[in-house]
Amino acid sequence: MEQLTVERWGMLELSLPGKTAGNPFTDYEIRGRFTGEKEDVAVPGFYDGDGVWKVRFMPSFTGEYRYTVSGSFADAETSGVFTVTVPSEGNHGPVRVKHRYHFAYADGTPFYPLGTTCYVWTQQPDERIEETLRSLKAARFNKIRFCIPPKHYDYNLGEPRTYPFEGTPMDSSVLTKENFGNYDGKSKGNHFDFTRPNPKHFQHLEKCILALQAIGVEADLIVMHPYDRWGFSCMSRAADDLYWNYVIARLAAFRNVWWSLANEYDLMKAKSADDWEHFGNLLVLKDPYRHLRSIHNCFAFYDHTRPWITHCSIQRQELYRGAELTHEWRKQFAKPVVLDEIAYEGNIQHGWGNITGEELLRRFWEGAVRGGYPGHGETFLNKDEILWWSHGGQLHGESWKRIGFLLDVLQAVPGHGLRYLPAEWDSVCAVPEDRKTAAETGYRLYYYSFMRPSFREFYFDDDTPWRAEVLDTWNMTVTDAGVHRGRFRVDLPGRPYMAVRITKA
Repeated sequence: MEQLTVERWGMLELSLPGKTAGNPFTDYEIRGRFTGEKEDVAVPGFYDGDGVWKVRFMPSFTGEYRYTVSGSFADAETSGVFTVTVPSEGNHGPVRVKHRYHFAYADGTPFYPLGTTCYVWTQQPDERIEETLRSLKAARFNKIRFCIPPKHYDYNLGEPRTYPFEGTPMDSSVLTKENFGNYDGKSKGNHFDFTRPNPKHFQHLEKCILALQAIGVEADLIVMHPYDRWGFSCMSRAADDLYWNYVIARLAAFRNVWWSLANEYDLMKAKSADDWEHFGNLLVLKDPYRHLRSIHNCFAFYDHTRPWITHCSIQRQELYRGAELTHEWRKQFAKPVVLDEIAYEGNIQHGWGNITGEELLRRFWEGAVRGGYPGHGETFLNKDEILWWSHGGQLHGESWKRIGFLLDVLQAVPGHGLRYLPAEWDSVCAVPEDRKTAAETGYRLYYYSFMRPSFREFYFDDDTPWRAEVLDTWNMTVTDAGVHRGRFRVDLPGRPYMAVRITKA
């Protein structure tokens, strides 16, 4: 018999035949236990359709493991051994919170999330999905937010390729002005069985998660949202629990998964604070790999200090200010701040989707130098109504071309991560998060936003030699401005979106 092997932070999948009579999703269960020298993990399995049951496991260590599978039917009983090998190149494990305000992979490699949003890119034709993957790679985005359920909203009025439950939707002719908005539980015509998840929906979703994994992109999964005409946003607690347990059993073993409980949770009027606490605690209890967990607002912030929340997923609450408040949110919640929605580059009618590329990039830098991690979105009108923010495909704006430059700057910061330093009233200054590293290196990053000085003067002490560099964040250039002592001047081109980086020479 061939020895089973899997790499560290890879996924071992065991498939077994099993019961299909009645409702396999509610009438039977399967579970696995995986034991190595350094961990002993119990996981639930799931029914994958066509008489196939599966159990998945992501090992956190190398070495020899044993597995046992059991369940409520005879075919579920099996056991064996397998070997966990060293991870392959590019496999750094799942992302964790590091140094309170930042992130790192499980192997310690720093991770700087600069992501984007494409809510239903997985529901598009195969050609557009491939185009989306190419665009993500070209833009160097390393995280993408997207939904597990389909979405009903402007520019998203067609039917998706699959649904998370078995059944049929209402006829589109039933849609009227009265039921166009978020599903209210009263619209007629939907016939979904909330006791029967649709394996094909999740099989396709998993192919997309693995495709992201292959290009080094984290999958920030939105498990629930209010933009719905099918009834998925207002299921009963029993149906919600079945859905959540099925999602966790299927997807937790993918190393690049993040959990977002909801997009704009406060618009889901059928859910209460008790529901969100229940779902968050369910993740803590059922996900043995401790993937990152967040919940995203429309208007009112959730209480991000809740222990099940690992990081803040923030949509700005004001028309203008958002990224400028990053350091205040860090102080308020004492967790990493991910600015998942600071408005999108585009030209649609909504104020959240019609800022310029220059302004979105400015907000990226404002958020980053204040110690947070901003997110991108793009909403340009076109005759086919294919908008990146929802459908993916091709990027048409200007900001995405410049995200990689910011990523290079963040990766070059001594130590791990930036924090805001209130050094001057008319600029934003960042220093390394670790105070010892900041003192030793003298690293400072000054950002001048929409201001356009022709020069800036600096003074730190009389003796230390300081190297100055001018960063043009729009044109993506770094210009050496020399080594200086005492009081010195750095000349600037008198245009916006400039930065100055200073370190001990």
